[in-house]
Amino acid sequence: MSDIFFWSRHGEYGFLSNFWRAPIKVDSVRYPTTEHYYQAGKTLIPEEQNMIRTLRWPGEAKSAGYHVTLWEGWEKAKEDIMLTALRAKFTQHLTLKRKLLDTEDEVLHEDSPWDKYWGYAGGEGKDRLGVLLMKVREELRNDR
Repeated sequence: MSDIFFWSRHGEYGFLSNFWRAPIKVDSVRYPTTEHYYQAGKTLIPEEQNMIRTLRWPGEAKSAGYHVTLWEGWEKAKEDIMLTALRAKFTQHLTLKRKLLDTEDEVLHEDSPWDKYWGYAGGEGKDRLGVLLMKVREELRNDR
């Protein structure tokens, strides 16, 4: 077993990034990327959600997410929202599902140099995105 580090949507493991262009549908609403879904989940205001959902690029969605009205339970719910996004991505795109399963038992890390919650770089960070990706991988493995 070894480690896989990813950060951007580029490179061999870029498909693990939330910026990877893989539209998802959750509750009959389409989002261009998991990043769009996650950022839209920060607010309960429909106009703010729709604004984020319709942005062209995931980086724009991420930036917009800093300026929305956070709902009271956001901090407690954010991992569940990310998990919903990841489950949608890897169940709605069979090629991505296969690629995630092909990582076998490798430890997955988002190699973000500044996000110490979702990422893990230089031996620091909570690495929550990697942990949730491995959880989804295990769920998919058990559903075969």
